[in-house]
Formats: sequence, C-alpha cells, structure tokens
Amino acid sequence: MEPIKTIRSRTVVMPGTNIDTDQIMPARFLTTTTRAGIAKHLFADWRYDRDGKPIADFILNQPAAVGCQILVAGRNIGCGSSREHAPWGLYDFGFRAVISSEIADIFKNNSLKNGLLPIVVDEATLQWLIANPGAELTIDLERCTVTLPTGTVVSFSIESFARYCLLNGVDETGYLLAQSDAIAQHEARAQ
Repeated sequence: MEPIKTIRSRTVVMPGTNIDTDQIMPARFLTTTTRAGIAKHLFADWRYDRDGKPIADFILNQPAAVGCQILVAGRNIGCGSSREHAPWGLYDFGFRAVISSEIADIFKNNSLKNGLLPIVVDEATLQWLIANPGAELTIDLERCTVTLPTGTVVSFSIESFARYCLLNGVDETGYLLAQSDAIAQHEARAQ
C-alpha cells in the first residue's frame, strides 16, 4: 500500500444511493485472490454492455474519470455482502478515497485494511460534491480534513490505528511484522 498523507484530486461522482458491493464488484469476479488487474471488473454490469464493450456514458468510461483518486457516492455506499474485492477494485482503478454521507461498516473496514480511505461527510457537503462533479479537493489525513475548492474545510473522523496504518502505508500484518524485534524482546523477558 502507498502511504496516504494528502490527496489532491478531482472527483468522480456516482450520485446513486445504496450502491452495494455486488454492483461495485459482481460476485462472478470473486474467484481471484490477487488484486492486480481487478479494476477491469469494477462496476462491470454498469460499465460494459452484454458484448463486453464499454458503455460510453458510464462515468468511469469517460475521459474526465482518468486520473481521479476520489470517488463521491450517494448515501450508503458499500452495503450488501462482505467482500474485500470491492475496495480492491476501487484501489486498483486508482481511487484512494471514497466520500459519502453514509458508508456501510464492513465496506469501510475492508477499505481501511486495503489502503482506501472512506470519508463520511454531512449531507450538505455530499450534496455540494454531487452538484459539482470534477471538483478539485484536498484531503489531509494528518488533520482529517477535506478542503473544497470554495475554501470550505470539512472535518472527518477515522479510527486512530487505521489512520496510522494509512499514513504509513502498512496493513495490520505489516504493522505486526514491524514490531518483531519488540515482540522477540518481550518473549525473551517472559521466559
């Protein structure tokens, strides 16, 4: 995982509500155990027609989505089943943050464990973001703020251990492995 300190990016907006994990990553693509290349299946039923050709008017198929690292979604993104493949696909596509007024708990936890920053904002901020697709935002994870192009600064909360891991680009296993010397010293003293 890449460390996240500051994200400066335009937004991609998907204003629909209740975007569930099966829409983000359809179940037929859950057979893979690797993250690389999984973005090609992201929103597959919305991005491609029956012949597998890209649907031109779907936002992720448009030139404006290229290089965007922030996905803004309507209320309740990530509801449905627990599947890490959903944040894997978003991350592999290039997203580093998802912003909504409501993010399902399991999706939020899976995102945090896989390098994707889930940010919950108030409804008024979400509605501004939806009304202004492509807005250039600055996310500061150290300060836990999102700065809008208007200068408005919106605070968000994140659990401290997850924040530490994202800031340092480590997952839970990486964090534990980095503590191996201290663990060995503790075990030696305990004997």
